[in-house]
Amino acid sequence: MGRPMAGRLLAAGVPLTVCSRSLDAGDDVVSAGARYARTPAELASDCDVVITMLPDTPDVTTVLLGDDGVATTAPAGALVIDMSTIAPDPTRSIAARLASQGITMLDAPVSGGETGAISGTLSIMVGGPDEAFSRALPLFELLGKNCVHVGASGAGQIAKACNQLIVAATIQAVAEAFNLASRAGADPAVVRNALAGGFADSRVLQVHGQRMLDRSFGPGFRARMHRKDAGIVLAAARQWGASVPAFGVVAAQLDRLVDEAGRGELDHSALLTLLESPAVPAASGSAGTEAAP
Repeated sequence: MGRPMAGRLLAAGVPLTVCSRSLDAGDDVVSAGARYARTPAELASDCDVVITMLPDTPDVTTVLLGDDGVATTAPAGALVIDMSTIAPDPTRSIAARLASQGITMLDAPVSGGETGAISGTLSIMVGGPDEAFSRALPLFELLGKNCVHVGASGAGQIAKACNQLIVAATIQAVAEAFNLASRAGADPAVVRNALAGGFADSRVLQVHGQRMLDRSFGPGFRARMHRKDAGIVLAAARQWGASVPAFGVVAAQLDRLVDEAGRGELDHSALLTLLESPAVPAASGSAGTEAAP
């Protein structure tokens, strides 16, 4: 996600310094004009706005607050924009720690996947101070088409948890519908066409439904990452006393897809494949969490 987002900023003429564990001084982003920094601290010393796009909460904590992290060199008045999907409470704690040094933080997770990152059509859900949102908006407009300031610090991550709940539950529903159609002797492709335009239609039915029909399960969005996000959803539901019974079943299916079936590197639309194995019963329960590499 970070690579195409960086590419869009460069193409718009934004002066850019980049740092990543999977990137070096010869990377194509650097070749396109970005300056290369060896550490987050080196990067932050050169920038007044720092954007992070990382797999999980521990990664963000380390990059921002670690021994060689952004907070060690970022000047007072700097803006940190975390566009990762992580837990809301740690987001608030990180924001408070940065604020004690005069650094403002926005949580701005995105939806739209790599395709949206490439095309600049991401949905961006933002939490944090009003003035920081206004400051960041010109950058957001280069990266996405739907940018909403949801509320105070952590509100963007809560919105993203809601997004991941709906997306996973809808993928599971489409998978179940296609499996039912197939077992009952109806062509799932024709059923999908019949549903298009009605109340059952959705972006998931269109995009992930086509993936299922094509058996095209290369990511996309990896199942192991959605399983991580499911853990965030379930933890948030427990914390705030919200009942999510339907999502609990879907989260357990993501557990099975990753742990039992070993398909964590496939797209989350591969949830369909669990339903196609009649010897494996449907699961219920709660999802685990993982610290993504």
